[in-house]
Amino acid sequence: MSEEFKEKLRQYSEGTLPEEEREELESELAKLEAYQQYLEEQMEQEEQTGGRWTKADPEGGAAPGPKKTKRKAKRREKSIIRRGKWKARITNTFTVFSALLIFTVISSIITTVFYSTGDRGDTYSDVVSSAIAVTRPNTTVRLSSNAHYFFRLELTGNLLRQVGGESIQVGNYTQNLFLGRGNPGEFNWTDERNGSGNIFYYPSAKGTAGRGDNSDQWKRLEKLPEGTVAEAYLSLGHLYTTDELLKQLEPLNLQPVWFGADAGPSTREDDVVVYPLGFPYQPMWHKDDMKKSEVTTTKTGWFSSVSSYSSVSPSVDEYGSGALRDANFIKTLKLLQQHQTLAGRAVHINQLDTSLAYLEQNGVKLYGAVVTGPVKELLKLREASWVSHLQVGEVRLWNWQE
Repeated sequence: MSEEFKEKLRQYSEGTLPEEEREELESELAKLEAYQQYLEEQMEQEEQTGGRWTKADPEGGAAPGPKKTKRKAKRREKSIIRRGKWKARITNTFTVFSALLIFTVISSIITTVFYSTGDRGDTYSDVVSSAIAVTRPNTTVRLSSNAHYFFRLELTGNLLRQVGGESIQVGNYTQNLFLGRGNPGEFNWTDERNGSGNIFYYPSAKGTAGRGDNSDQWKRLEKLPEGTVAEAYLSLGHLYTTDELLKQLEPLNLQPVWFGADAGPSTREDDVVVYPLGFPYQPMWHKDDMKKSEVTTTKTGWFSSVSSYSSVSPSVDEYGSGALRDANFIKTLKLLQQHQTLAGRAVHINQLDTSLAYLEQNGVKLYGAVVTGPVKELLKLREASWVSHLQVGEVRLWNWQE
């Protein structure tokens, strides 16, 4: 009923409706009364005939039969139900999509806040890259972190190896974290031999007994062209301190890149080191090792400013600073110990607690090293009494600077 019709009814009841409009309204009311009476009669007949319409329509045509009427009613019911179902589906789909969108936005905000609070993202990257550096001889990774929605952080980076004067890519690494809990790290090597194959021998009273003939490795070096560089895995005749080994390497035209440290019986079987643990020639500096230099503050607005500074790592002697290198190695292992679950998902570290306790009690002593340089310089190590065994690793064309 329209508002205009209601207003006419009100004026009619109050006697204020104009004569012409009053006659028109009374005519409309008479029609409505007739319609109401007709519907009541039909409803009474329907009750008497069990739901069938029997009275002829006002135009004189026969009333539709009961079967046809039921079919039409069923079609109308199905049509109404079908429209209702589609409307419900669309409503449910829109509701689910809206909820998913809202959850995605909220989870993205929480993810960003979680990994940025307390520099969690940087710490996790440091743990993973350090774990690779201490367990994979001459292998480093430069990780980049990318926070995703649903509380995930993806760490990716290239696996690098120093061969001669260049750092070459030997694969890539990927690891996904969920609220700080890491999935197993994935190493994708360009050559499967990069993942394993090179071993160290632990010095013992047996000397080189039981280690097999090493002549094939020297023959391989001899057959390489003079204009090539290679990496070599050196097993030492006895345990050396870091300073002692650096003094042995100083006169040589070779670059040391990694040192294998004696971490106790849990890392070896007989005289073969099966779980190498060591540290790179370049120390693994962490955030709290860096020293801030001059701080510069720049105003960006009335109430805001940006501070910038550069950081400098501690200075290290090229063939010295053994105590500083050893301390950096122990500190790195303690960092991995604090995040042992994440480190263990990145790489396999055999009995880290036991190895760390052994190193702290006995000091850092070295059983092996990885060096790289010209093949002709590596061949000179055959006459070095402190080298008991050599294995040839990666080989590249000449890229060396004297």
